[in-house]
Amino acid sequence: MNTAEQNFAALGLSLPPAPKPLGVYKPCLIDGKYLYLSGHGTVQDDGTLIIGRIGADMTAEEGKLAARQVGLAMLATIKANIGSLDKVKRVIKVLGMVNCTPDFEKHPFIINGASELFAKVWGEENGIGVRSAVGMGSLPDNIPVEIEALFELAE
Repeated sequence: MNTAEQNFAALGLSLPPAPKPLGVYKPCLIDGKYLYLSGHGTVQDDGTLIIGRIGADMTAEEGKLAARQVGLAMLATIKANIGSLDKVKRVIKVLGMVNCTPDFEKHPFIINGASELFAKVWGEENGIGVRSAVGMGSLPDNIPVEIEALFELAE
């Protein structure tokens, strides 16, 4: 059975720089055996953000890729703060927020971009937790997706 680090390496994806807080908050917090991640945005490898509103500026497929990019930013924060993806036992909860037009209804499809990434990194048993996917009227800097999550740490 592969480790989370091995699973991630096999995907051939790169991690963006771990995002710095844009306000008065911590990007992550450990409480006992739980790791809480604050809302993350669409940070790319060069540090810039994917910008746009789904249903107006980008398609659902582009939004799903943006959500995967948010997942990658979250993985970067985990590695920067606790050293290894192997220190996470499982995903507990994901809250995905989608910046979209009022008539857009495929929020779960968008957030699958991050959820599918987590399932590939930690496996389906540990990489899929409970989840909400909701539409928002706007998000900071007009990013298309913001995601926060709760993880259980390995013993």
